[in-house]
Amino acid sequence: MTANRFSTSTEREALCGFLDKQRADLLRKVDGVSDADARRTPTVSSLSLMGLLKHSALWERRWFQIIVAGRALPNEWPEAEVPDWRDEDFRVDEQDTVKHWTAFFEEQVAISREIIAGLSLEAPCSRPDLADRNLRWVLLHLIEETARHAGHADIIRESLDGSRGI
Repeated sequence: MTANRFSTSTEREALCGFLDKQRADLLRKVDGVSDADARRTPTVSSLSLMGLLKHSALWERRWFQIIVAGRALPNEWPEAEVPDWRDEDFRVDEQDTVKHWTAFFEEQVAISREIIAGLSLEAPCSRPDLADRNLRWVLLHLIEETARHAGHADIIRESLDGSRGI
C-alpha cells in the first residue's frame, strides 16, 4: 500500500488520499520488524507496534463495515460482550504475527475502499446511534485516528531500532 502522491481535485479524492497515506505510514512502521520486536512495549506506554496494527485493522473493519455499511459480523463489536474491549484491541500474544495483522489490515482496507466507492460522502452511518454522522465524518475520523496511531508507531519504532521519520 503506497500513497505518496494523490489527487486532491475533489473532496473524495483528498479524503481517501490522506487516509491512504496514513494507512501506508502505519504499515511502513511495522515493515521489517520481527514478531518479537513488534510485540514489545519499549516506552512507558503499553502500546506495541503489533497492538497498534491490530487495533487499527479492527477499527477499520468496524467503522466501514459495521457502522457505515450496517453489516452484521459475528463475534465482532458491538455484539461481542468483552469486558475492557478497548484494551483488548491492543493486546497481542505469541500467536499474533506481523504477517497476519498486516494481511488482515490490508484486507479490511480493500473492503473499506469498496464500501466508500459505492456511497455518497453525505450517506449517513447505518448504525442508528450514529445516524447523525455520515461517510465524510467517518473518513475524517479515520484520518485522525490512523494518523495518531502512525505517530505512536513512529515513536515505538524509533525506540526499538532507531528508525526515524515517516
